[in-house]
Parts: sequence; structure tokens; C-alpha cells
Amino acid sequence: MATAAKELKAQARSGVGKGAARALRREGLIPAVIYGDKKAPLPISISYNEAMKAIYAGGFLSHIVTVDVDGEKHRVIPRDYQLDPVKDKALHVDFLRVGKGTKLNVQVHVKFINDDQSPGIKRGGVLNIVHHTLDLTVDADHIPEEVVVDLAGLDVGDSVHISAIKLPAGASDHSHEADLTIATIVAPSGLRAEEAEEGAAEAAAPAAAEAAKE
Repeated sequence: MATAAKELKAQARSGVGKGAARALRREGLIPAVIYGDKKAPLPISISYNEAMKAIYAGGFLSHIVTVDVDGEKHRVIPRDYQLDPVKDKALHVDFLRVGKGTKLNVQVHVKFINDDQSPGIKRGGVLNIVHHTLDLTVDADHIPEEVVVDLAGLDVGDSVHISAIKLPAGASDHSHEADLTIATIVAPSGLRAEEAEEGAAEAAAPAAAEAAKE
């Protein structure tokens, strides 16, 4: 389970706007804001290096973080961040306060197991992953690290739907898509060609037999 183990140091800031943001970046900081939980937004600045490290560590938007603002600690979850489209550098981060009993919508990684026990994959089938992550509604204190999908017993043509897997306790699907398809086992191109040829031959057989009678 995800925990509030990560912590970021921050400073309250009074300056807003592009000029103030540029000044912060020259100092190795980036602007950010903490909002939500029926409290006033709190503009802050955080270390650019620490922000980049957290973003590229993975799971940034699905982990609770403690932000220490001048000694006052805030329990938050990153909700969004902006990157420079050219330099790929962090420009701004939004943090949402996490109160007691908060429900969150998060993207959770999907882990596939037992591919060696899938008859379809054993005979050359390919795992076609439709969704690498799932959009789930979860308790803030129980954010799952991943959702496990068992491929054992699946053959070519089989699909894995969200209704067929066990979601973590307290989690529910937030995709708004009827019985979301997570993955399918598809035939390799060679096998598909063989099956198509066989199907064409079977379809042509009755016609050939009728022609022979004439």
C-alpha cells in the first residue's frame, strides 16, 4: 500500500505571476500551490531538484506526500504538474489536501502475472494490453500500489474485463466505461493467416462439392 513516507520541503510565497515564477526558477525553485479541504489555497515554492526526482521516481500522482511548509506539515497528494514542452522541466505543481476519510480518484498500475500458465501465450499468442493503468476511486489511506491480473488459463481470443478481477478493498472503478477491457490474448500474425486460409478453404468446400455433382 502507498503511504505518506515521502516528504517535500517547501516555503510559503507571496509573489504570484510570471515574473515571480521566473525569479523562483532562477533560484532553483518552482511555484506550487496547496488547495482543497475547504481551506484557502496556499502558494508555496519547492526545490526544483526534489520535484523532478519525485516526478520521475514514478507514481507521483498516486502517492500521499507530506509537504513541510516552513515547519508546518500538510498531508497532500499531487494532482497535476506542468512540464516545459521543450526542456521537459517542471514548471508548476498542484497539491490537494487530504483530510480524514477523503476519497480520491487515482491511476493505479496493472501488473500481469502467470503468463507462462496461459495456453494462448504458450502457443504463440500475444498479450495485448489495452490499459496499463486503471482509473480507480480509493480511500486516501489505502491507495494500492498495483492491481494484479492473473493470465493463467487464458487462451487466444480471451479478454480480461475489470469485472473479472478482484479490486483492492475499498476501491471501485472510476472509468465510466461499461466493464472495461484491460487486456486481450490475440493470435500472432502467422497464426491469424493460417486460420483465415483454413476458414476460406472450409467455406469453399461445399461450393466445390456442388460443382462436382454438376
